[in-house]
Amino acid sequence: MSELDREAAVSRLEELVETVATERMPVPVREVWAYGDVALGLDPVDRLDVYLTKDVLLGDDGGDATEAVDAYGIEGVGESVRADWAAEYPEYLRANAAGHAAPEQCLAAQLLSEDEPIHLEVCNAAFEDNVTQRLRGAQLREDYTQLLDPRGVCLWVDGTTSETAFAKLRAGELALPTLSAALEMLGMDETEAETAAQEVHAWRDDQEGVTVRGDVV
Repeated sequence: MSELDREAAVSRLEELVETVATERMPVPVREVWAYGDVALGLDPVDRLDVYLTKDVLLGDDGGDATEAVDAYGIEGVGESVRADWAAEYPEYLRANAAGHAAPEQCLAAQLLSEDEPIHLEVCNAAFEDNVTQRLRGAQLREDYTQLLDPRGVCLWVDGTTSETAFAKLRAGELALPTLSAALEMLGMDETEAETAAQEVHAWRDDQEGVTVRGDVV
């Protein structure tokens, strides 16, 4: 699966929102955003970019941690991900390189199929706040692939779905600037914004299937 026509892309977003709204998630999810190509009204959409705002678990009353390691071979069940979720969906439980339960990977496993052209961003910060955080970090590191494309639309927040947002996505009615212009609006000069946009587009062109990035700010 290399691309989605716009109607299929928006329908896939509706499915994702429905899953978040009706199924138990490994961590509480507060917001679902779509950004990038689908928000621009492109047809087809090469990659579907999705952003989830989640809560950070600080203990889950989910049972003894040692028992969880014995049961799953993964640390952090009942701490970084819900213990009752792991018991219900053990097939979606994923760990990071250190062997600790990784919320972003667990979310991706539950929500997405490996061959889908979807990039998932997961963070405890709201989308708009993380756009500015990631912009500063990318500039400091001179690694523009870490940027978060600011051209987004909120689809779901705290249990409420935006039917208006979905209608506008389907009709391609959102009036959004180019990526470089959007970065200039956030304070980049013209030259840096153009360079950053080129690097982001090149990074995206190299990705296949599902890609996932999680961070905590």
